[in-house]
Amino acid sequence: MSKVIAIMSMSLDGYVADTNGGVAEVMGWYMTSGDTEIQTGGSDPMTLRMSEASARQYLDLTLELGSVLTGLRTFETADGWGGNHAWGRLCVDPPCSRRMAETQLDGELRDRRHCKRRESSQDAAAGKSVGVHGADTIQQLFNEGLLDEIHVDIAAIILGSGVRLFDHLVGMPVVLGNPTVIAGVGVTHLRYPVLKAESHY
Repeated sequence: MSKVIAIMSMSLDGYVADTNGGVAEVMGWYMTSGDTEIQTGGSDPMTLRMSEASARQYLDLTLELGSVLTGLRTFETADGWGGNHAWGRLCVDPPCSRRMAETQLDGELRDRRHCKRRESSQDAAAGKSVGVHGADTIQQLFNEGLLDEIHVDIAAIILGSGVRLFDHLVGMPVVLGNPTVIAGVGVTHLRYPVLKAESHY
C-alpha cells in the first residue's frame, strides 16, 4: 500500500537548513561519509559517497518511492531537479509559478513529470510510496494527518539556528511508533511510523 513518507536530513538540534537556507551542513554525509558510491540518476545525476550502512538504507528507501512531493522553496533551491527527480515523478505543492514551470520543465517533460496538486502525488507514485521534501510541506501534511512515516537523517552537527523541521505543528503531543535506527558515519538514520490518533493509547 502506498505510504506518504517525510524524508529530511536534519541537525541534532532540529534544523534542516541554516539561516540562509543552505543545506550543505546537514546533507554533507551524502557526499563524504564513506567509500560506497551510488549514482543517483535523474536529469542532474550525482555520485554519492557514503558508508555501507547509509548506502543500504538509502537504496532501500528510494526503491520504495514512486513520486516526490516537494515545497516550492525546496523546488527553487534545487532548480527543480531539471524536472526529473532521481526518486520518481516530481510534484510541487503549492504549484510553482508558470514562469518557474516553464524555466525548469518544458513541453512533454513538463506534462509527464510535473504534477501540480498534492493529491496527484499518490496517483503519480503508481502504487509506490510518496517521498516528501521541505519543512513547510511536511508540517502541513503532518497537521492534516496525512503522513505515514517520518524518516530523518540526523547529521552529526549542531547548527544553533535556521529552518526547523518541527515548527508550526498542531495537536501536540503526537506519539510515534518505535523507530528503526541505523548508525551511519556522521549520520544516524531514524524512521518512525506515525500512529493515527486512535492508536496513541
